[in-house]
Amino acid sequence: MLQGNYDQIIKIIAESSNLPIEDIERRIEARRAKLSGLISKEGAAQIIASELGISFDKQKMKISSLLSGMKRVNITGKIIRMNKVAEYNKNGKSGKIGSFLLADDTSNIRVVLWDVNHISMIETGTIKEGDVIELASGDIRNGELHLGGFGDIKISQAVFANVQEKQVTQKKNIGNIMLNDHVSTRAFIVQLFGPTFYFVCPECNKKLGEGNKCEVHGLVSPKKNAILTLIMDDGTGNIRAVVFSDQLKKMASEAELENSETFMSKRNDLLGKEVIIEGGVRKNKLTEALEIFVNDFKEVNIDELINELEK
Repeated sequence: MLQGNYDQIIKIIAESSNLPIEDIERRIEARRAKLSGLISKEGAAQIIASELGISFDKQKMKISSLLSGMKRVNITGKIIRMNKVAEYNKNGKSGKIGSFLLADDTSNIRVVLWDVNHISMIETGTIKEGDVIELASGDIRNGELHLGGFGDIKISQAVFANVQEKQVTQKKNIGNIMLNDHVSTRAFIVQLFGPTFYFVCPECNKKLGEGNKCEVHGLVSPKKNAILTLIMDDGTGNIRAVVFSDQLKKMASEAELENSETFMSKRNDLLGKEVIIEGGVRKNKLTEALEIFVNDFKEVNIDELINELEK
C-alpha cells in the first residue's frame, strides 16, 4: 500500500472522529505493537476506524486505497478493458459472470459482476469500454471488487484526463510483503525447483483438461508451457516465486529447459544470483503461504542500482 493511501485513510478517520492525526497515529502504532507488527499500518488503521465507529461505506475511495476485506465501498473510474460475459456451471449451479478493468488516476482493479441486471448492462452496451462509471456497495475480495445484487452501477459525469492503466507496483522487502500486493523486490535465488511442463489452450492460455479439452474452446491443439519455482531471500525473509514460460525465456532457452543435463548447468548459474522480480502476491492453496506470481524478471544492474541509491 502506498504512503498516500495510508494518509487518505488517516484523513478520513481524523475528519470523522475530530481527533488529531498525531493521536490516531499513536493508536495505530500501539495496535501494531500489540500484534507484534504482524499487520500493516493500513490494516491497523482499519481496526482503529472500526473501534471509533467509523465506516468507509459512504466515502468515495481511490482504487489504490482499497484493502482486501473492505465492504460496501464506493468508487468512480473509467472502464479500460471490457471482458466477455462468461457462463459457468459449478457444483450444480449455473449462471453468468461479467467483468471489466476499472481505472482511476491512482490504480486499477478488476470488477466482477454477479447480478443479472448488472451483467445485462454489459450485454446491452449500457456500459462499455471508455465509459466513466460510479460503483456503490462493492466488496473487496482477493484484490478484486465484487458487486452483487445490493450494489449499484451508474454512468458518471466525472472526467479523468489520465488513468493508471498499468498496475501500481510497490518496492518492498520480502518481510513486508502482504497478500494481494503487487510488488517489486530485490533478492537472491537460494533454491530452485523444476522446470515442470503442462499443456494449455492456445486461445485463452488456460490449463487443459483430459483429452486436451479446454473449458471454453473445446478440443484444441495443445500448447506446451513450463513453470519454474524459485525460493527468494533478501535477509528480511524468504518467499516462493513462481515463474511461467514468458518470463522463463529471460532465464533459459526452451532447449535448455527441456534438456535436464543442459539445464543443470543453467541451474547452477542461477543459484545465488541476485535478481529483481515483480509480480502479484497470492496465497498458495495447499500451504497457505504467500507466493509471488512473477510477471517480470531481471538481473540486478549495479550501475542502475547505484544511481537509484544516490537519488
